[in-house]
Amino acid sequence: MKTTWGVAASATLHCLTGCAIGEVLGMVIATALGWHDLPSILLAVALAFIFGYALTLRGLFRAGLNWRTALRLALAADTLSILVMEIVDNGIMLIIPGAMDSGLASVLFWGALAFSLLLAFLVTTPINKWIIGRGKGHAVIHAYHH
Repeated sequence: MKTTWGVAASATLHCLTGCAIGEVLGMVIATALGWHDLPSILLAVALAFIFGYALTLRGLFRAGLNWRTALRLALAADTLSILVMEIVDNGIMLIIPGAMDSGLASVLFWGALAFSLLLAFLVTTPINKWIIGRGKGHAVIHAYHH
């Protein structure tokens, strides 16, 4: 299956939306609670997966799929994409000095988070293009999109 960069970018943006919601919410909660890096990242990653899968499930449920089928398709479509995004964006947050400890009112925190999500998108798009081109990832749920 041949796919375009536009299709790959669209699939990546869909995935990034769920990841960003979870990532931002997790980082905001953890930062507000004064958590250290590891629990902050664990919460952000968990929420990124939950929100990422939830957005895909919402569309699949609207298409009339049952819970089991929809969950299986969402896991197949999104897992690798979310995993790559989370590795990239949390890795960037960790290597930018002071980003994880800078606080919610800090330009450094929000700038680093935005930069990390942008890089995650740029790294994940070619991976999604490759995956979709092989009939995997978002290619498995394309038939259910309206």
